Amino acid sequence: MSYGIADLSIVPMRSEKSERSEMVSQILFGEVFEILEVDEKWVYVRMLHDHYEGWIDRKMYLEVTEEFIDKYKAEVPVLATEVFNIVVKDGDYGNKLVVSGSVFPFFDATTKKMQIGGDTYTLVSKMKDVGIDSLRDLIIGYALMYYNTPYLWGGRSPYGIDCSGLSQIVYRMAGIDLPRDASQQVTLGQNYSFVEEAMPGDLAFFGDEAGAITHVGIIWEQNRIIHASGRVRVDKIDHQGIFNEDLKRYTHNLKVIKRILND
Repeated sequence: MSYGIADLSIVPMRSEKSERSEMVSQILFGEVFEILEVDEKWVYVRMLHDHYEGWIDRKMYLEVTEEFIDKYKAEVPVLATEVFNIVVKDGDYGNKLVVSGSVFPFFDATTKKMQIGGDTYTLVSKMKDVGIDSLRDLIIGYALMYYNTPYLWGGRSPYGIDCSGLSQIVYRMAGIDLPRDASQQVTLGQNYSFVEEAMPGDLAFFGDEAGAITHVGIIWEQNRIIHASGRVRVDKIDHQGIFNEDLKRYTHNLKVIKRILND
């Protein structure tokens, strides 16, 4: 069994073995995956944290040993919580700019060093001082970091993000792993039917007339939601759905509110 780790800031994951194919997700710096199939120019991978699958370019990752993966899985992951972070590989003069949600494997808070395969990296920028007692406040704070980020299908970064990428990465930075897609995320947690029952950090799911889940957002304060639609934005939400204040109309029909956090 073979494994890999992203040693680039962002690695596109595609539906087919082509640069022209749909980008279904992104792998961020320090995230690891199992290699399921190897082609001349492409590899088919399965992410370890959410089991999402897709094709990536063979030149865009570093192969790691099973021993490295076993140690990686045994560690509590340290994630980048600043929007942009600079890391430098020891013995290399080039900086790498990595984004929030990236993983710092085997991070030493004293030396600010980490291990990417057999290479040692040093974080030369600061780690965010969280200083927030409430997990719900933490999730909202992370979500607002992405405010005005452009919408990008398959995106998981401050350069571009989709609706389920936003909820997944925000929860992941708060220590909670969610599946990749909204249709998978909606299977988790406790159901609530009324917006008035929602608490900050709850997830609201929206769908089409056939009942398919097509969108997800993060409930903020009463009657407000943070979501990615055109860009990461804050809109009004009520029993009908999301009311876009710029367009002056409803854009998403509410299906269910799910409470993932147990409090």
